[in-house]
Amino acid sequence: MATSPCSSSGVSSSSSSGLGADAGLEIRTRSVEQTLVPLVSQITTLINHKDKPKRSDKTLQAIQRVGQAVNLAVGRFVTVGEAIANENHELKEEMSVACIEARRAGETIAQLTDVASLDHPESDSHITIFTDKTGVVKAARLLLSSVTKVLVLADRIVIKQIITSRNKVLATMEQLEKVSSFQEFVQIFSQFGNEMVEFAHLTGDRQNDLKDEKKKARMAASRAVLEKCTMMLLTASKTCLRHPDCESARINKDGVFHRMRLALEQVIEIVTDSRPNGENEMAPISIYSGIKEFKNKVEGLRENLYFLSKENLSTMLEVILEHTEDFTDSAYTSHEHREHILELSKQAKMELEQLVSVWMQAQNQKTKDLMEDLEVAILKTCQCMNELKREVHSAATSLAADLLKYHTDHMVLKALKITGVEGNLEAVAEYTCKLSEQKEQLVEMCRLLRHVSGTEPLEITCIHAEDTFQVTGPQIISAAETLALHPSSKIAKENLEVFCEAWESQLSDMSLLLREINDVFEGRRGEKRVYLSLPRPGEQAKIAKLGLELHLLTSDVDSETEKWEDQENEIVQHGQGMSSMAYSMYLFTRGEGLLKTTQDLFHQAEIFATEGTKLASALHALSDQVHNDDKPLLLLEAEKLISMCKQLQITAKASAQGKSATFTKVDACILKTRNVMTLLCQLLPLCCKLLRKNKAGNGCLKPAPPWKEDRLRTGTNARTPERRVDTFGIKSLENHVTNMTFLESK
Repeated sequence: MATSPCSSSGVSSSSSSGLGADAGLEIRTRSVEQTLVPLVSQITTLINHKDKPKRSDKTLQAIQRVGQAVNLAVGRFVTVGEAIANENHELKEEMSVACIEARRAGETIAQLTDVASLDHPESDSHITIFTDKTGVVKAARLLLSSVTKVLVLADRIVIKQIITSRNKVLATMEQLEKVSSFQEFVQIFSQFGNEMVEFAHLTGDRQNDLKDEKKKARMAASRAVLEKCTMMLLTASKTCLRHPDCESARINKDGVFHRMRLALEQVIEIVTDSRPNGENEMAPISIYSGIKEFKNKVEGLRENLYFLSKENLSTMLEVILEHTEDFTDSAYTSHEHREHILELSKQAKMELEQLVSVWMQAQNQKTKDLMEDLEVAILKTCQCMNELKREVHSAATSLAADLLKYHTDHMVLKALKITGVEGNLEAVAEYTCKLSEQKEQLVEMCRLLRHVSGTEPLEITCIHAEDTFQVTGPQIISAAETLALHPSSKIAKENLEVFCEAWESQLSDMSLLLREINDVFEGRRGEKRVYLSLPRPGEQAKIAKLGLELHLLTSDVDSETEKWEDQENEIVQHGQGMSSMAYSMYLFTRGEGLLKTTQDLFHQAEIFATEGTKLASALHALSDQVHNDDKPLLLLEAEKLISMCKQLQITAKASAQGKSATFTKVDACILKTRNVMTLLCQLLPLCCKLLRKNKAGNGCLKPAPPWKEDRLRTGTNARTPERRVDTFGIKSLENHVTNMTFLESK
């Protein structure tokens, strides 16, 4: 028999799979699970057939067909497994044994179901499914166990690919850290970009394949770090090369490399299901999860008065109330919320004391009156805990809403950019203190939101947000100090822009996260993050095709906006904002990104349409500047855009009941968004041409400079998160690498 695969391949002794499949195998990925589903279905059909005294020819033929189908499918499956074994010598022995077992089990099932040609299938001379039911069950178990082993062993290959890819990235990062010339940096960064693309694709596929929602959320967080840090690494390294003696530039660069290494390590921990030095993962306890567990224990007393001790229950409440101190001790919790939380904590202790008293009496004397008193005590205790949960939720979410609204203007970041360019070290120091204060506020906000997030994936997202603010704040400060020391340095200015955009992007993400937390609390979302669920595979394919078309159009729009010399032009700003939102809708069709439900998609479509209407207003303003001959065409296009955006808004706001109607609405929203983007692709070059014609030689076009970042800018009222896909936003880096024939002298 083959030995059980190691833990990194998704194996555990804690669970079993299928019809008594090997108890040492745990299926951790959806692809393995889905591969086994049809096999389990066919085998279950065989085993669960009804033993009737008379069997029709039709029944016998059906049983034989199923048995033959299983055997043929296993044969094809084993052929693939053997090919994998030949290509991977370290797994060859285990894979070969598992393949032999699977083939043998498939043949056994085929023999036992070879009954269609027999006049008397229960004849002693021929052992069949009717005479040896135990043999069929045994063969089925062996088949499922061996097939699962083959799949899990094959999964090791995927894990090995990810580890190998990570090692290549790390090795190239070490080279990048040590480079001392621009020319060498350009050459190595080109290689690094390609390696990051490969790593992104592998980990993206793995993330989508994971069954565990908690691991999926951790993977998404790590990949988000790598996405943003890749661009940071580019600008921070360039700044360090340009100013090699600048200590703040070195600190800035070192911080990026350190964070990327941590993120790469976490990805490997997730895919191998391991921790460094054999440590167990200690999940932080939130108030929500503590209250949920406490209430389950309390309500369990209705069924069993003896399954836990009063000390156990008291300890659980103490832990919950200790966590409420995060709220009562916080300088950002309002006086009213603090008082209510303290009152409810005191009441919870009193209710538990009363519950324990009645509970102890009921253990000694189980009378009707005592059991009624116990029920009342249980209800009052749970009600108190619900009120406490509601109060901490209100405290956390109201603080978050206020902070996000207060910091939405990014005044401190703007001031740092201005004072940095002015070389005003004193003013930069003043605003870095303000940014540090802002960072502490946002970190505290994330900690409190984690307590009320409601699901493990959202808890992990809160932790990721807290880490992002903790790390990005000091990085902005070091980048601002570098710019203040070298105010004429364009690369230092660009570097500060990149870190500021990461901060702004995280603030934008927090608004979506807050909405998601409120959805969970109000019961508008289940325990798991819900992605689009379409009724039939054909419809899914249709949505995927529309999404891909939308993706290609966003690339075209980005390409057109890059050609504009004046990136602050209102038309460009609206166009970039619409492109970014369309891209998030494309990600939705792939089950990725921050739009998790159809409702999120419809809301995004409304904002997209609003932004399109603003663009139409900008076109009207432009029509006043162009020659009379060109004016009618521009106004015609503007009216066409307004009409299309109105239609999209009507569609997005229309009600849809049921899965089929919801799909139709999703299809219509994406289709109309695609049509608007098609028009936008025509409008941008037209407007640029008219401006160029009007300015008579000044021009609005210019070639893209080699180090220009493919940034995504959005309108001030419709900012959406930065793109996060399998390529970590690497496409722009590939363009950089292509254009890196020389470095700007800045």
